[in-house]
Amino acid sequence: MVIAIGCDHAGFALMQALRESAFGDHRLLDRGTHDQSPTDYPRYALAVAKAVAAGEAERGVLVCGTGIGMAIAASRIRGIRAAVCTNEYTARMARAHNNANVLCLGGRVVGPGLAEDIVRSFLRTEFAGGRHAARLALIDGQGN
Repeated sequence: MVIAIGCDHAGFALMQALRESAFGDHRLLDRGTHDQSPTDYPRYALAVAKAVAAGEAERGVLVCGTGIGMAIAASRIRGIRAAVCTNEYTARMARAHNNANVLCLGGRVVGPGLAEDIVRSFLRTEFAGGRHAARLALIDGQGN
């Protein structure tokens, strides 16, 4: 699977730790940043979201200070369902029930060990479909 990744300065250290251990054999499409110099998170959120929306990557992982800004910015791109997850359960539910395709983490919220578990849960979990697909259709304006 191709995973688009991106972070801002506040998420740089956590992303570096994740690069070393969380992605296994998945191919990474790196959308920056590449150091801890202050930068603007929307640049990276939009770059990752656009890569996922265009089919260049199957999923995305973004890291900023809290994950919130990244999720808000990424979700502005049509077809992107970005979720801030702080534990393995929310990562599984984001995938299984909401078909989230971009995971957002907070480098100032979760440590590397927990973040690695969250990423692995997000990448391993498939969308459950069924009643959840109907709910997503409502969000997309396709349901009653």
